[in-house]
Amino acid sequence: MKNLSETNYSSALQKVKELKAKFGNTWNAINPESAARMVTQNQFKTGLDIAKYTAAIMRKDMADYDTDSSNYTQSLGCWHGFVAQQKMIAVKKHHKTTSKRYLYLSGWMVAALRSEFGPLPDQSMHEKTAVPSLIAEIYDFLRQADAIELNDLFRRLELGEDVQDQIDNFETHIVPIIADIDAGFGNEEATYLLAKKMIQAGACAIQIENQVSDAKQCGHQDGKVTVPHEDFIAKLNAVRYAFLELGVDDGIIVARTDSEGAGLTQKLPVSQSPGDLASKYLDFIETEEVNLDQIKDNEVLLKRNGKLVKPVRLPNGLYKFKEGSNIDRVVLDCVTSLQNGADLLWIETPTPNVKQIAHMVNRVREVIPNAKLVYNNSPSFNWTLNFRKQVFEDMLEAGEDVTAYDKDNLMDVKYDGSELCKRADAKIKTFQLDGAKEAGIFHHLITLPTYHTTALHMSDLTKGYFGEDGMLAYVKDVQRQEIRKGVACVKHQRMAGSDLGDDHKTFFAGEKALKAGGEKNTSNQFETNIAKEKEDKVISVMA
Repeated sequence: MKNLSETNYSSALQKVKELKAKFGNTWNAINPESAARMVTQNQFKTGLDIAKYTAAIMRKDMADYDTDSSNYTQSLGCWHGFVAQQKMIAVKKHHKTTSKRYLYLSGWMVAALRSEFGPLPDQSMHEKTAVPSLIAEIYDFLRQADAIELNDLFRRLELGEDVQDQIDNFETHIVPIIADIDAGFGNEEATYLLAKKMIQAGACAIQIENQVSDAKQCGHQDGKVTVPHEDFIAKLNAVRYAFLELGVDDGIIVARTDSEGAGLTQKLPVSQSPGDLASKYLDFIETEEVNLDQIKDNEVLLKRNGKLVKPVRLPNGLYKFKEGSNIDRVVLDCVTSLQNGADLLWIETPTPNVKQIAHMVNRVREVIPNAKLVYNNSPSFNWTLNFRKQVFEDMLEAGEDVTAYDKDNLMDVKYDGSELCKRADAKIKTFQLDGAKEAGIFHHLITLPTYHTTALHMSDLTKGYFGEDGMLAYVKDVQRQEIRKGVACVKHQRMAGSDLGDDHKTFFAGEKALKAGGEKNTSNQFETNIAKEKEDKVISVMA
């Protein structure tokens, strides 16, 4: 989505000229053209500006998806502003637009990488303030990417290049963040207060899950404890009130249900009338039929179908759900959330299987036809193994010969070039498109990709650098690849804002400015002769 026009520069220019006239000689040193350029390079003054802008993007994208399911959206999880910045720079470079590409902020990665306690599991033990801090950090880096790219364009314009159209139609690096608030970090008031901080930092979409806050577990681990619908609805309301208070009327709430893998609840809600939400929740509780002679003092009892039953309770006080009730609970969770203010759904699943996801979503859509999912393409899944198993079962059902494969050892490297492997990889490749078309998945994300890529790349680099290759390991596999592939970060000084800072210092101090860009700047080694000549001309013009 474009967010710049030539009127931004010209209106800023006119405003500064008027201010100069108003304040007289004391503003003599202020150059209106330089000030207008800086205004243009920073289109978003606050996090709320960003939240409002990106919420409108998501609403439009949701409407586009309702018209055509091929208009699904995607994101990658980022645990640092620099990671998010480089991702969006790469998106613009390779795909020419940021349209339909978002960012995801994972509570798992905040816990593992951003807590002052050190690395933590995904159990809401990290500081709640770490989440809005990361949102603000990400948008700081994205705004810097805007400023750096626009600064380069203005430099080229001063050299006489015809780049005015690129400036007028500049596409910002600012995109929506879907931000993880876990289970809300406390009661509904705590959820409201944290949601406000996240929105003020720039979040337009907040994802919240129906687990108990103080017993929260990663969605892909055991021991999950869900809350009654009334408790979750209160937190949905808390997030909506936060959006409304701050003027982000289009704010998006993503309601996540962990009921598929959760077998426990902490509370038994109070039913006010037959068939109400509390009653439906209680129907899922596993019970034992009893009579009064069997009951001990202080035991909890329910009346069900005219009989006296005792809920099955664990030594820790938690109650068990009936075996096999998980899918029905997921469907009720989803319908209830959408009927009570949620905009999108998130269903945690045990495996990435389009048919299984579609089975649940289609049941939800019987009640709410335009129900849409945000789906976690999680690294917790063994994608290779899962899809090889799916293809093996498909081949078996079709009567194909599968005797060459050991069903219990399909990860074996010897199968990597097999027909089964090729079919499985083809299904993985189209998983997002298939999920969007068949299972109502509006947004596909990978929660922890940059956690894994960092670990993988460090493994590869350290193997060579501390081994026989020495410095060649870095040069051949990192720096040379950056140069050959045109990765902007190869000039890390520029990426950190050195060139931008030089221009600003020139605005502020004129010819007295002490600048980093010059003949002895080693970053010049990464310039072609033509590019170097252009840069030298820019420096002389600025001076």
